[in-house]
Amino acid sequence: MERYFEKISFEQFSKDICSDIDLYHEYDLPRRASENACGYDFFAISDMVLHPGEIRKIPTGYRAKFLEDEMLLLVVRSSMGFRYNVRMCNQVGVIDSDYYNNSNNEGHLWVALQNEGDQDYMIRKGTAYCQGIFTKFLTCGEIVDCKRTGGFGSTDKN
Repeated sequence: MERYFEKISFEQFSKDICSDIDLYHEYDLPRRASENACGYDFFAISDMVLHPGEIRKIPTGYRAKFLEDEMLLLVVRSSMGFRYNVRMCNQVGVIDSDYYNNSNNEGHLWVALQNEGDQDYMIRKGTAYCQGIFTKFLTCGEIVDCKRTGGFGSTDKN
């Protein structure tokens, strides 16, 4: 099996974003900007403004399928942090492979950004604001018999 991004279902899109079928069909899946880029750029579904001090939870419209011994790291684009002091609230998002297609939200990926700068930060529809990086991880070999039962934050309930 390969790793890939796909759109959430239109039903989930309607719950989390809006019921505009045209918007659902027009937004782009993540992609790398160059042949040596490690990150897949996430593109804004609509225009948004982050005011100084504001935190915004952004639905991406994406979910990701990948191997059991891999994780997806979500990180803000470096230029946003360097130039404008805009960051992800959790600094790095860690997505487990079993988050995909979970019963709560289909594995819909969300990004929380905070503007720690002193001026408004505009993200235009179709521009990249985050990137996803797939990577392998190692374990200590312990047996874990708990299964994910939900979406975001559900593994600490097992």
